[in-house]
Amino acid sequence: MSTNLLIWIILSPLIGAILNGALYFYNIKKRNIGELPFAIIGTLTPLISFLITLSLFLRMIEEKIIFKQHIFTWLNISSLNVDMAFLGDNLAIFMSMFVTFVGWLIHIYAVGYMKDDEGFGKFFAYFNLFLASMLILVLADNPVILFIGWEGVGVCSYLLIKFYYGDKNNVLAANKAFIVNRVGDFGFLLGIATLFFALGQVDLSFSSIEANLGNTTNGWLLLAGFLLFVGAMGKSAQIPLYTWLPDAMAGPTPISALIHAATMVTAGVYMVARFHFLYSGIEEVGTFIAYIGAFSALLAAIIATRQTDIKKILAYSTMSQLGYMFIAVGLGFYSTGLFHVFTHAFFKAMLFMGAGGVILALHHEQNIFNIAKHRASLPIISTTFLIGVIAISGIPPFSGFFSKDAILTVAFQEGHYLIYAIALFTAFLTAFYMFRLYFVVFVTPNYHKKEYVYTSKTITIPLLILAIGAIGAGFLNFPTIFGGSHMVDSFLGSLNSKSITISHETEYILMALSIIVASLGIFVAYKKYANFDLEKPELEVGFVGRKLYVDELYDFIFVKGLKGLSKLFDKVIDDKIIDDTIMRVSTGFLNVGKRVATLQNANVRFYAVFMLLGMTFAFIYLYISLGL
Repeated sequence: MSTNLLIWIILSPLIGAILNGALYFYNIKKRNIGELPFAIIGTLTPLISFLITLSLFLRMIEEKIIFKQHIFTWLNISSLNVDMAFLGDNLAIFMSMFVTFVGWLIHIYAVGYMKDDEGFGKFFAYFNLFLASMLILVLADNPVILFIGWEGVGVCSYLLIKFYYGDKNNVLAANKAFIVNRVGDFGFLLGIATLFFALGQVDLSFSSIEANLGNTTNGWLLLAGFLLFVGAMGKSAQIPLYTWLPDAMAGPTPISALIHAATMVTAGVYMVARFHFLYSGIEEVGTFIAYIGAFSALLAAIIATRQTDIKKILAYSTMSQLGYMFIAVGLGFYSTGLFHVFTHAFFKAMLFMGAGGVILALHHEQNIFNIAKHRASLPIISTTFLIGVIAISGIPPFSGFFSKDAILTVAFQEGHYLIYAIALFTAFLTAFYMFRLYFVVFVTPNYHKKEYVYTSKTITIPLLILAIGAIGAGFLNFPTIFGGSHMVDSFLGSLNSKSITISHETEYILMALSIIVASLGIFVAYKKYANFDLEKPELEVGFVGRKLYVDELYDFIFVKGLKGLSKLFDKVIDDKIIDDTIMRVSTGFLNVGKRVATLQNANVRFYAVFMLLGMTFAFIYLYISLGL
């Protein structure tokens, strides 16, 4: 069904970004604009997007329709036709619902977090633009428009990570995120190009791509599917393109919450689900995606067990949870993976926002052991943080349990027992390192008098709302063994997702095992950290503490390797070979020219001798070649 509302879901935060940007530049000159106009524009525009999305969602449920909006034909060159068009199908509206809702709550939170910051207006301009870019990505009707949103979130992440650009480390972190993502984005772009040339079609819309998949060979589809996933590796921080994500914590905490909960990192999972018709036919690539997800989840969890920065621990937890999502979508359970995207948005946004509240209370201290030494009384933050920790650990009846247990079940059902074992062990590690974080920050005795620290309502209210989602969101896909109706699976039925068909007895056993493993992780964390000696804090040392030396390895291979290669080209190939050869040849020609110039001596007899020699050689040539 055609509608004019889809574009306004995007335009609302985009207009907010433009207005806030204009007001910010005006304020630089006049300095007579307070924070209130920026805050109103910054928070109102995401709310409008959410309300429009909600209205379309309700119509979709009632009338069983999908929405489309054609704006104009953007490119029409030879056999390439690209429309500026947007699609509001079940998948797009599902993603837009929680992207706009959670994004709106994070914008409200940012009002309190960024209070009195001199870049307040600029921040909200970037923030609104970030949300608009993500909505372009989600609502795109073809991969080219999706790529515009894809690049948009990349640019905005760069601007926000280096927001405090006075610190050199922040700039380096932003550069790292930008460069690593460009590697993945190049793969994504090649994937789009491969699809275009392989299918030989003029219309690049998703519906047209799906309809024409039979026009090419399986080899081309395998290549396209792999290249598209390379883009997902970068955007969703999976092995080997994950190193940017922990460093991205250099940005203000609200952007960390937005990146990890509602935008950017989930884009890769969404992209795979959007191309479900492609990946369903190339199970080899799907299995590869699942294994990459499993090992990424495990690697991130291992590293997180020794980290001391509260935001980096949460960053690695995001990478790990994204691995779970890729396990599901890689095995063809697209709705299951997206359900975990949905539940994760609530508890991960809440965890980052809670961490930000703690960081503000402790004057921007981020080391968990230093935070514990100077603990302040933050009852709302500590309570909601505990809810988030329980949810991500997979303890029922919190939301994370239902989505994570479903992923473990599908891995077992499909016979990928190695993936199942890795995911189960990762669940143990997740419960361990998340409760390690909670016990150290909020429970471990510090023998200091706790002082109450005032926290803005713009910080606490979003936390309380998200806590409701972290507790209750899982019931939207309540297991059938408990009489549930799997509402999320039903709503996303158009994805042709596989469903759980395992016996109830086996599912009970797997569920119990998941709970036992998570509980064991909590128990180990409690025994070690509930009464931890803060005078002997853990350090980021050793193989695990140094993040398996992956950054150092990448630096040696790619940074130093490329520098060495460029030095070779500069000093040897360029200077010694190219320049030296050119100089020698030039000097030789110059010397020859000087010698030839001596023949011009104005002596007639000398010229006559050369004429005679020339005529003689000509005669000899004619005699030999022509027989004259």
